[in-house]
Amino acid sequence: MDAMRRTDTDRRTAVVTGAGSGIGRAVAVALNAAGWSVALAGRRVETLEETAAEMSATPSGAGPGDAPAGDAPADAPADGHVLTVRTDVSQPADVDALFAAVHERYGRLDLLFNNAGTFGPGGIALEDLPLSAWQKVVDTNLTGAFLCAQAAFRLMKAQKPQGGRIINNGSVSAHAPRPDSVAYTATKHAMTGLTKSLSLDGRRYRIACGQIDIGNAATDMTERMRRGVKQANGELAVEPVMNVSDVATTVLHMAELPLEANVQFATVMATAMPYVGRG
Repeated sequence: MDAMRRTDTDRRTAVVTGAGSGIGRAVAVALNAAGWSVALAGRRVETLEETAAEMSATPSGAGPGDAPAGDAPADAPADGHVLTVRTDVSQPADVDALFAAVHERYGRLDLLFNNAGTFGPGGIALEDLPLSAWQKVVDTNLTGAFLCAQAAFRLMKAQKPQGGRIINNGSVSAHAPRPDSVAYTATKHAMTGLTKSLSLDGRRYRIACGQIDIGNAATDMTERMRRGVKQANGELAVEPVMNVSDVATTVLHMAELPLEANVQFATVMATAMPYVGRG
């Protein structure tokens, strides 16, 4: 059944944070097309509704890179298998409300894709980075991921059958930094520690946790790669990008595994990006 379209009675439920654009949107569409019910979380209601409309327009059983059905209206409303919840993951009250809404609607949670994140201001040297900018990146990327994982743990531990899966969006910056990216890089290295701790602490509850480290997926956040981005030697260089649907395919594979199996860490990246040997 895992490889087939699921029926209403055995649909699994996922929460995707940062679902209003980019990787979050692509993953939400792929999960829904594969038969999952999906709760979309993000700070902007209008972009969440755009994601929900794209999900409604994507035919059942379509792959993450397939085009929406031609006869589906662009503003098609989400069905009962799609829930949109305005959420700032750095705010505990917002996170509590998100998972309460998921529990009320679906009764259980099978997957959290911890995807919400921000790069922070670019082009600022470490010694000039305002504390407020550092704190915003840490609050979103790290504290937000922790709060969502904690709320997911509570649901997954209490539900029957017990268990579920958490997939954290790391980055190749969890391994190698870019220039002038101290806040982002620090949070992504910390994400690896969070993933390992969740994996260890989740064992007794059948909660699996893995991390996907993504390099140069084509999104609004990485648009600068096409124009030229600062390299370790200080020069600007255009970098290759990959289709965001390739990320969604990888997340879907991780999500569809039985809980007895886990992809602990996966790296998916544009083949020719300057990552191996960066610097």
